[in-house]
Amino acid sequence: MEPIDLSGLPERALLLLDSAPIIYFLDGHTRFGPRFRPLFEAHSAGRVRFAVATVTVAAVLTGPLQKGDEALARRYRGILESWQVIPLNLDLAESAARLRGSLRLRLAAAVQVASALAINADALVTHDRDFPRLRALRVIS
Repeated sequence: MEPIDLSGLPERALLLLDSAPIIYFLDGHTRFGPRFRPLFEAHSAGRVRFAVATVTVAAVLTGPLQKGDEALARRYRGILESWQVIPLNLDLAESAARLRGSLRLRLAAAVQVASALAINADALVTHDRDFPRLRALRVIS
């Protein structure tokens, strides 16, 4: 599987990350982790900035908490908190509902898109191939 293509992004691009790329990278997934490695290398080098929706925080913390690994959950939370966290408020929920209705997105996907649009993200990074072509937002998968 080829590494993710980050070409064409502006310097210091703001990227909203879906949960799968984060989980694949943090957990060292043998097949998909390398695909997203350039994304995290670009972040470490200061070329991109990360944001996450609160639904992503919940998804990323689920694995360690299911295993009863509180230390790993705290480590992951610390990483996620170092990025811009987009809270789910009433306006964002309404925007997600509108997107869900018009684009037939799953709720979590609609929250991701609404969060990215709310912060004027340069792109949404996901492993989900079900995102429709969004005119207002670049989707990198």
